Amino acid sequence: MKRGTTVFLKVSLILFGIIVVSLSLFALPRLASYAAQSYPEFSHLQYPVLVGINLTVVPFLMALYQAYQLLQLIEEKTAFSKRAVELLRKIKYDALIILGMYIVGMVILITQSALQPGIILMWLAIIFACLIISVFSTVLQELLQSAVDIKSENDLTV
Repeated sequence: MKRGTTVFLKVSLILFGIIVVSLSLFALPRLASYAAQSYPEFSHLQYPVLVGINLTVVPFLMALYQAYQLLQLIEEKTAFSKRAVELLRKIKYDALIILGMYIVGMVILITQSALQPGIILMWLAIIFACLIISVFSTVLQELLQSAVDIKSENDLTV
């Protein structure tokens, strides 16, 4: 892979992380406040939902960092290594953590009779994306593990 491509992907990851953190720190509290004013019957859920969504930012940023490190390995031409397999495993678990947090959040909102159709669609999209990322990371992890095993066998063959 050309260095320009990995640099572009690294910059994209950094910008994506900055955008998500900015939205969670600035836009999301305003949106939560507006929603609490618009729907006073659900205002008691403003801070729990806000905290829950902001907690999902942590594993998201961890996954972005793991992806950044994976791009580093690709640049260094050491992508076929145990470290790359480990990074993909961590990305998979970060996606599963986010998936679990959103499922728990949906269950809590269902028990509070506060799950609106728009929220359901948005959350299902996030859950589906996390599921796809997790499955894709698992497939890549297994494929890369096979490549690492073959490489180590070839290195032992003289």
